[in-house]
Amino acid sequence: MERTVEAVYEHGVLRPLEPLSLVESQHVKLTISDASTGRSYRDMALVESAEQEIATFRTIPTIEDVRAALTSIPGSLADDVIADRGDY
Repeated sequence: MERTVEAVYEHGVLRPLEPLSLVESQHVKLTISDASTGRSYRDMALVESAEQEIATFRTIPTIEDVRAALTSIPGSLADDVIADRGDY
């Protein structure tokens, strides 16, 4: 299970700001991000990667170019997502 929970660091201990359904001594993996940034590390890494990729473009496609490219893809994106997730 993956879940984002805000916490406060006090006296060397992270204190969650909401109850957690964990058992005593359960091991968990923490990802620490500064809540004041408004973006997670993963979001920032994605934005930086996209900016680097865009910098290599000779021309930036317009929204009309993107729409035209997407309409040429056969099938339904919704059907693909449902099939990938196994929802019916």
